[in-house]
Amino acid sequence: MSEFSSTFVRLHARLAPVPFVPEVRLHQADEPIGLWELTEGEFSSDRPPPFWAFAWAGGQALARYVTDHPQVVAGRRVLDLASGSGLVAIAAARAGAASVRAVEVDELAVAAVALNAEANGVRVDAEFGDILDGDAGDAEVVLAGDVFYSDAMARRVLRFLLRAARGGAPALVGDPGRAFLPRDRFDELAHYDVPVPEALESVRVKRTTVWQLRAGLPGAAR
Repeated sequence: MSEFSSTFVRLHARLAPVPFVPEVRLHQADEPIGLWELTEGEFSSDRPPPFWAFAWAGGQALARYVTDHPQVVAGRRVLDLASGSGLVAIAAARAGAASVRAVEVDELAVAAVALNAEANGVRVDAEFGDILDGDAGDAEVVLAGDVFYSDAMARRVLRFLLRAARGGAPALVGDPGRAFLPRDRFDELAHYDVPVPEALESVRVKRTTVWQLRAGLPGAAR
């Protein structure tokens, strides 16, 4: 990670416990609009603020599930897809994963993941890049929090997760009812009422579900 990115994260986000997973501390921004202006130049309600700076509902639920059910990841190689702050990756590392790879397309997010992992005393390999057109590598479990927020992203993520699941890596997703989650392809594992920043979600609590993808038949995904 670059010194600029790590310095930016430290300057604009403060280290604090995650509301629904207080075992984990993250660098979190106090409010979204000012940070969005710093990173993108303007705030638009149809484009979310930087994912790395907030504990989103899907990630909180998935991190809670992994924390409470460590057997899901213990001793296994884990991939955290679109990691954001690294919350889910850190929860997996704390739960005893053999290794954790956290992938992001935002350089600031990669810096935040590294800083947050260090703050929690765990090892997470933060990686910059878009791997959605590839595969999950040697991952034995794939985790993804709050990734079905747009049609284009949902289609790419689903294809990636299906390839992983058919390759033998269970794919677990945390989702707070986003419109683009294909629910008919998933089985529900747990649901929670997760506290969220009202400025982001227009509510203070989001009903959030942890799902596991059904692998289905090879070649069935489009």
